[in-house]
Amino acid sequence: MGVEDISIRKKIGLELFRRYKKNEALTHNLSYLFWECTLRCNLSCKHCGSDCHKDMRQKDMPLNDFLKVIDDITPHVNPHETMIVITGGEPLMRDDLEICGQELYKREYPWGMVSNGLFLSEKRLKSLLGAGLRSITISLDGLEEKHNAIRGNKNSFRQAYNAVSMLAKTNGIIFDVVTCVTADTFPQLDELKNLLIGAGVKSWRIFTVFPIGRASEHKELQLPPAQFKQLFDFIKHTRKEGLIKVDYGCEGFLGDYESDVRDNFFFCRAGVHIGSVLVDGSVSACPNLRSNFIQGNIYEDSFWDIWSGRYKPFRDREWAKKDECADCRYFRYCEGSGMHLRDENGKLLFCHLRRIKEGEEQ
Repeated sequence: MGVEDISIRKKIGLELFRRYKKNEALTHNLSYLFWECTLRCNLSCKHCGSDCHKDMRQKDMPLNDFLKVIDDITPHVNPHETMIVITGGEPLMRDDLEICGQELYKREYPWGMVSNGLFLSEKRLKSLLGAGLRSITISLDGLEEKHNAIRGNKNSFRQAYNAVSMLAKTNGIIFDVVTCVTADTFPQLDELKNLLIGAGVKSWRIFTVFPIGRASEHKELQLPPAQFKQLFDFIKHTRKEGLIKVDYGCEGFLGDYESDVRDNFFFCRAGVHIGSVLVDGSVSACPNLRSNFIQGNIYEDSFWDIWSGRYKPFRDREWAKKDECADCRYFRYCEGSGMHLRDENGKLLFCHLRRIKEGEEQ
């Protein structure tokens, strides 16, 4: 049995899910809005999908500018069902993050953030919780030596692990750990799993290196095909084990691994359920997408008008049926993979199914 030997039962599920995705693209209810509040960062990670720098090359977006977006969408959405996710850069670089959170809380929006944990002290966490922080994701990529090497900071692992341990003991917060698996950290997965379980982590998300941004300069981070396939065997086994909830990110179609390594079948929700406001006002979907997928700018247009009337490349993916995807029998389920894996010309940079197949052949 190989990755392309999909069971009849799973194929039926994929067909039903395909219909669901088409309907969701038609209704495109906004449920996640990312705000890239800053490009400043306190780390310089090799695997970063963006190109953030420690210096301020682009000014932070003023809070009031983003709140205009929130007030623009409020008449059209249920705030209780629309999650605002603050990202960067590193959100904790902003001294006014609590004020940002309080304003979202006043408007009855749940909000969360993605952080490397370097600046997350007990005092800051308490302050953020007081501002309505609902959820947080902490990045932890490997054991101490490897994590610090990829993050470029000797204190990074210790601070991230302390943040995770602190969150595990905190009531009223939803949190998970996200791990980018590289060729260096792959051999540590079992140890890292046990470390997270011991720290009280209940939810763990795994993804692999996107060949974009700074990560495109470090090809040595990519998992070779054999390890790539073994990663999904590890996730599948860990899910069956039941000691920690682990999911693979929503990155690409995985053939017979679908529904075994994450809760749902593959669905790139960028531009369907997910929108983003970038630090310069650009309106996109996932913050990792390239400039050719930008749909407008909040300083020129209403965000809601953009969300309602544009995003065609996200909601009708037939344009992606070209090159290696043109004759692929799984395009009907994959629709050309995640939007973040398309280059400036729309060409696919990375096919998960092909990499797994290569791993089977080795």
